[in-house]
Amino acid sequence: MKILETKSLKKYYGKGESLVKALDGVDLSVEEGEFVAIVGSSGSGKTTLLHMMGGLDRLTSGRVFIDGKDIYSMDNESLTIFRRRKIGFVFQSYNLIPVLNVWENIILPIEFDLKVVDEEFIKEIMRTLNIIGKKDAFPNELSGGQQQRVAIARALATRPSIVLADEPTGNLDSKTSLEVLNLLKQSIKKYHQTLVMITHDERLAQMSDRIVRIEDGKLINEE
Repeated sequence: MKILETKSLKKYYGKGESLVKALDGVDLSVEEGEFVAIVGSSGSGKTTLLHMMGGLDRLTSGRVFIDGKDIYSMDNESLTIFRRRKIGFVFQSYNLIPVLNVWENIILPIEFDLKVVDEEFIKEIMRTLNIIGKKDAFPNELSGGQQQRVAIARALATRPSIVLADEPTGNLDSKTSLEVLNLLKQSIKKYHQTLVMITHDERLAQMSDRIVRIEDGKLINEE
């Protein structure tokens, strides 16, 4: 069953001679439970594609479907709520709130949605990611690998249908990168979720179920 699909997705910047085609007619589908790695060089359009799939930016033309819903047909408020409930984001820069401890960072999106926190579920995620002992620590007291695990836990906390990860190990050393990605894969499988990851690291891409390559805003092949 398709959980994510893009149709003729385009994102252009500028006009005339300065026109940049960041995405130029991308058709991509992702099956429920699949782990897809999108690989491309710097400026290839891979991060733009992830942002479009997650509803983080407005497209020039085309359509994006998540769970069968055309996300760009929604108004801003509806899209924000849908994104918060259906999509988990993991960014290279972690995006943790410095004044909140680990627990508070993880449950933040649940509180934004005014929902009751399932404390046992959150603790289970933290145990899976080996950060349960850091529950009361603040981001500046954690290593890079630990901060990324907290970011992953936050992405999983709302039980999203799909997790979008943009270079999630880009700031980590090789050993920690493999460790964090293995934990992310383990978590996705355990909680029956779908993962789409942007990376330039071929070794990490090989850990996915399928590799999609992008250059100059176009998909060039799949493996």
